[in-house]
Amino acid sequence: MPTPVTLIPGDGIGPSIAEATVRILAAAGAEIEWDRQVAGMAGVARWNDPIPEATLDSIRRTRVALKGPLETPVGEGFRSINVALRKTFDLYANVRPAYTIVPGRFADIDIVLVRENTEGLYIGVEHYVRIGDDPKAAAESVAIITRHGSERIVRYAFEYALAHGRKKVTLVHKANILKFSQGLFLDVGRMVAREFEGRVQFEERIIDAMAMHLVMRPEQFDVVVTTNLFGDILSDEVSGLVGGLGLAPGANIGANAAIFEAVHGTAPDIAGKNVANPGALVLAACMMLEHLGDGTRAQRIRHAFEGTIRAGTVLTRDLGGTAGTDEFTDAVIAALG
Repeated sequence: MPTPVTLIPGDGIGPSIAEATVRILAAAGAEIEWDRQVAGMAGVARWNDPIPEATLDSIRRTRVALKGPLETPVGEGFRSINVALRKTFDLYANVRPAYTIVPGRFADIDIVLVRENTEGLYIGVEHYVRIGDDPKAAAESVAIITRHGSERIVRYAFEYALAHGRKKVTLVHKANILKFSQGLFLDVGRMVAREFEGRVQFEERIIDAMAMHLVMRPEQFDVVVTTNLFGDILSDEVSGLVGGLGLAPGANIGANAAIFEAVHGTAPDIAGKNVANPGALVLAACMMLEHLGDGTRAQRIRHAFEGTIRAGTVLTRDLGGTAGTDEFTDAVIAALG
């Protein structure tokens, strides 16, 4: 029986890469029943809402979604789409794998970054401070770190490591300066790490040193776990080490729902031109299949995708080739055998 999955094609190049991904999954024999919904500017155009209730209802029903890039409308009254989805479904773990497909400066990178997705500076507690006659003389943003949030994200990182045969978890923090908020995160991380002692290695890195070591010797890192803002920055850094956001998938995981996505933008300059690389969404769909228990098929698709890139004969232009989205998709499908 097909598995129901909410499909949100998105904006810009989203519909094109979503269709390519759907074709590849169908060719691989994935039994998915797609419930197509809209969000972003497509949601505004249809429902005057970037996150329509029908889309949220679909995710509540299926508990799994595959999402293309979305454009949040500019102007008051419109919510940040990604933040709203995280809050609505308590998607506390953002998982961003980055690994070498075609060796460039680095030849042996295989990092999974696990980012706390709901707390920290991005929790949205901020206000202006009046000084004298100026009501906006200063602005204050509050970083909120909870014991509960810290424990569940660090535990997720260790459990992910065990489930995927990973050897080490690196916890990244700034507890040397932010002794309360980051100190709590570090203390909780150390407590959780003791439960996995002997099964998964554990180390700690201060955020600024971590940023440096990632560009000097990234091959030494395996699973990395950190707080929201640091994770946002480091996830783009590790993506850059392996070729950029065009090959960067992401998963947002909660207890009751999971949303898989291409983490790049909508690229409106190339929308509708059949030139976009669908790779990030294809790899996100592989993560989705693994989440659904179909890991063998996910690996088959991943190998076909990687083999097509390594062959170097049919590549989209961001990868150095001249092929369009459809031609590249056809090549991946052919590589499935």
